[in-house]
Amino acid sequence: MTLDVARRLKSQVRGVAVSVPRTSWVTWRKSSRSQQGNCLQVRLRSGHVQVRDSKDPHGAVLSFTPDEWEAFVAGVRDGEFDLPA
Repeated sequence: MTLDVARRLKSQVRGVAVSVPRTSWVTWRKSSRSQQGNCLQVRLRSGHVQVRDSKDPHGAVLSFTPDEWEAFVAGVRDGEFDLPA
């Protein structure tokens, strides 16, 4: 993992982008707002953001480049994936 990759990764905290130290993404992390265990976990591995289902820690892991992850987070923030009301 390069330092440049770690610098580009962002975490959304109440809608404000905050830089994430590169050591904090080595282990699986989940939102502090997760209360029931129905959430996704993320980590940084080999320069990619990996995502898994917290209910199935031995199941499939999705892997994204930093650019793909940032585009996804921006889409969530902008409501791109919201269901119609």
